[in-house]
Amino acid sequence: MAAGFLNVLKPPGMSSHDVVGQVRKIFHTKRVGHAGTLDPGAAGVLPVALGNAARLVEYMSSTDKSYRLELLLGFSTDTGDDGGKIIECVEDFTLPNREELLASLQGFLGVIQQRPPVYSAIKLQGKRAYQLARENQTVEMPLRQVTIRALRLVAFHASRIVLDMDCSKGTYVRSFCRDFGESLKIPATMGFLLRTRVGKFHLHDAFSLEELARSGEAALLPAEKAVEHLPRFDMPEHRITAFVNGLSTGNIDFDAKESILRVYGRNRFLGMGRYEAAKRELYPLKVFREMSD
Repeated sequence: MAAGFLNVLKPPGMSSHDVVGQVRKIFHTKRVGHAGTLDPGAAGVLPVALGNAARLVEYMSSTDKSYRLELLLGFSTDTGDDGGKIIECVEDFTLPNREELLASLQGFLGVIQQRPPVYSAIKLQGKRAYQLARENQTVEMPLRQVTIRALRLVAFHASRIVLDMDCSKGTYVRSFCRDFGESLKIPATMGFLLRTRVGKFHLHDAFSLEELARSGEAALLPAEKAVEHLPRFDMPEHRITAFVNGLSTGNIDFDAKESILRVYGRNRFLGMGRYEAAKRELYPLKVFREMSD
């Protein structure tokens, strides 16, 4: 069975789960997973794993992401995007000039505290937050720490602002739009959202579902593409068999901030390992035997 990652261009109007369903049909396999859910209304990069590559999806949770977003001034909604119910609307407000806009954007760079939108998949009291909101229950979303690494002004016309954003995992663009509007003292909501990058997966390399149907396995990327953001360790020749058989390797000196490593042997991907610096020991986490033969 084919194994690897697909860089899928998710269209708007389709859930991430729907995309997985389409990929299953195209490749005639049930073992399919995706990394980094996109809201149905959003479009862009959705990494999808086939076969054993699905075992690596969990390691993509820490990857940075990039977006192109539209911010609409003058109204806000209960969902934080333009598909929600309008809860505040003002017609008489002063638009910021370009310099004021850029100055306000500076205040959102770096590590910030952000409150996720009520209509989100975060679990509270054993339920998804959006389920509680739909039941008209009062939902108090906890603050979370996220990092916005870059904000670039692409276009600014009347009450419509287009930005490019680079950010850490867990960043809610809808919350950013709401909070940015508050900084301007103008209600705001998110318009369109296009995800342009997830880790090493970029928009310019993404395949639409129609292109995938034509390309088939030619569109598959190696499984290790999903973990290229993690440090690489090359296993000594005499310890390759031991690693593949689930045995740890000691007496290793490795300078890495991350304890999770991608492990190679004979320049081939063997799997994932956990390095404990205090013990100078590398422990197998996920082994891909078929890649070590």
